[in-house]
Amino acid sequence: MTPESPWRLPDFRTLFTATALAQLGTNIGYVALPLIAVTALDASPGQVGALATLSTLAFLLIGLPAGAWVDRMRHRRVLIVADLVKAALYASIPLAWAFGSLTLWQLYGVALLAGCATVFFDVASQSVLPQLVGRGHLVQANAAVVGLMAVGNIAGRSAGGALVQLLTAPAAIAATAVSHLGSALRLIALGRTPAATPAPAAGSATGPASGERTAPGLGAQIAEGLRHVFGNAELRGLALSAAVVNLGYQVVNTLLPVVFVRELHLPAGALGLFWAVGGVGILLGSRCARPIAARVGYGRTLGLAGLVVAPAALLIPLVGEGVRLYVAGLGWLLLLFKTGMDNVLGVSLRQRMTPDPLLGRMNATFRFLLTGAMAVGSALAGLFGELVGLHATLWLGGVLLSLSFLPVLLSPVRTRRALPDVSSPDFPPVPPVLPSAPSAPALDLKRG
Repeated sequence: MTPESPWRLPDFRTLFTATALAQLGTNIGYVALPLIAVTALDASPGQVGALATLSTLAFLLIGLPAGAWVDRMRHRRVLIVADLVKAALYASIPLAWAFGSLTLWQLYGVALLAGCATVFFDVASQSVLPQLVGRGHLVQANAAVVGLMAVGNIAGRSAGGALVQLLTAPAAIAATAVSHLGSALRLIALGRTPAATPAPAAGSATGPASGERTAPGLGAQIAEGLRHVFGNAELRGLALSAAVVNLGYQVVNTLLPVVFVRELHLPAGALGLFWAVGGVGILLGSRCARPIAARVGYGRTLGLAGLVVAPAALLIPLVGEGVRLYVAGLGWLLLLFKTGMDNVLGVSLRQRMTPDPLLGRMNATFRFLLTGAMAVGSALAGLFGELVGLHATLWLGGVLLSLSFLPVLLSPVRTRRALPDVSSPDFPPVPPVLPSAPSAPALDLKRG
């Protein structure tokens, strides 16, 4: 552990371990929730698609204002409350199942409300990270977090498949509730984080006595976040590319439970293992991102990885019996390898190009686009799965994934060799951040 390592910071270690627990629960639930619908409630492809849509619909409904709200709140409190809400929601499923009252409508409600909590958790966690580690260590910190997500993907989805197979899907959901409760308890140890002070918008009113500018309204703050993302060609390219990726992923992922259980007659554990293979790809991609970017360049790595690896997505719709299952698994592995690299480099780039008071709104704008695309993908999967069949819909997802790199390749990102320096003209001025409360542990952070 080098002196410059973010691992020396207690708050980063706290956030990391809490995220590990949350990721474990999230990935168990990712496998168990649709399998409850398919196996326990005999849901159709359209109903499975509706369930997946509701789990991500919250980002379309509240994604943009959530960024402005998070910028006004203490991130630690947001993270803890979001975890507690998800723990309570998921705990309601095995309770209802035990009393024989579980319905598809309850699953819909849990998916939607848990998605709302996820909106706040995701925006707050990505916004607090630069405060905890300093902007100079974002790549290393993001690589650790993406690697953690990959391990959670491998362990959680494998465990989710095994728990569904051994204990039934509703009982497996109880593990998701316990994991989120453990994450909330761990986050109590996180140092008290300051609420960001939004920068006043141009032309905002001034106080009559003090002459100080008043904070802009919610609509103005949302618009400021949108202008920041879409007014920058590099951020715009990253956002559009990631949105197409998520659209294609969700078209594929929504129908895989139906394909595995009803068409291939495979156990739940097989689906968990297939998804876990993607976690291996994310882990390998996150580990390779920094050394490859150091040699090739950050933007070039993002563009070339897409050009070389993204066409492997066309192997996924070949999923079937025998060797076809392994061919599809290879395509899944390669595609998620690219995703692991994208997550480390793309997230680091957008965090370095965003001042602290805009981090919540920038992250919310990205989440709105990315998870909103997942909601659209789920709806498309359910609709096309009913109308044209499972495999034709898988091909739609495969084609989208294979072309997802084009917005980055056609943007200025492809020429970027290094992350923007804090003194670079590309890096916007960063207004000062309020100091932490006195009870927070003292951190030697490098601020941009």
